[in-house]
Amino acid sequence: MSAISSSLSRVGTIAGNTFLEAVRQRFFIALLVLAAGLLVSTEFLREFNFGASEVRFIADIGFGALVLFGSVLTITVTAQLFFAEIESRTALTLLAKPVRRGEFIVGKFLGVWLVVLIFCVIVTLLVCAVLATREAEILAADPDAGDALVSYGAVIAAAAVQWVKFGVLGAITLLLGSYSNTNLFSVATALLVLVICHLQYLARDVWERGGSAVAQVGAGLLGLLFPNFQLFNLADLVTAGEPFGAALIVRVTLYGLAYIAVFLALASFSFRRREI
Repeated sequence: MSAISSSLSRVGTIAGNTFLEAVRQRFFIALLVLAAGLLVSTEFLREFNFGASEVRFIADIGFGALVLFGSVLTITVTAQLFFAEIESRTALTLLAKPVRRGEFIVGKFLGVWLVVLIFCVIVTLLVCAVLATREAEILAADPDAGDALVSYGAVIAAAAVQWVKFGVLGAITLLLGSYSNTNLFSVATALLVLVICHLQYLARDVWERGGSAVAQVGAGLLGLLFPNFQLFNLADLVTAGEPFGAALIVRVTLYGLAYIAVFLALASFSFRRREI
């Protein structure tokens, strides 16, 4: 038990230092300001809602900001803080002490994931505030519109699932950084993987329609190697007004946590074999 508690203490220390370093970065503040500005600007963009309801348009803009800026934040901050430790030789000092490389990877991941959680909470609260303000205006102008136009519980649940997806993305970025030599390569490759994971379901559908055994095996391998990020887009159900239950949230969350564990294990294994 003492060995486990010591390991958890070391991971917690690394995570705390990583969190503080990430919060101090101007990039985090800049993305937060951009996301907030985009949400506030929905008041001036209502004329460009392309026929959608105003509430749905605001939700689309809010979740779009969360997904876009959250993905950029996760990839960039994860790669920057990981390579900062390598390039400044701080990692050598840490690993010279009784700190395992796996603990270093997990600590870095948890620190960044906590920063992304703060980002998700702030953006989600802004989305809910903008939605509540506009909902109150609509109900005041038209009392027959209904008692409630927005399910805020669904909004929060959809944002929480996105946070799990960002965790998967952060673990993938750490895996890439564990064997790559440059920050730029890790960021560029992680962005490419992000696109692949969002389009993975299309490739699987095409291959599965082929009917051949090779196509079936290829589709299965693709589904295993790259997580299907479309599964995390519960925001589409929120904006469409379609209800979803707790069972779906649990399934998607467990799906994401499983991939996080696998990618972190691979990153730890790869980092152990790397010369610093």
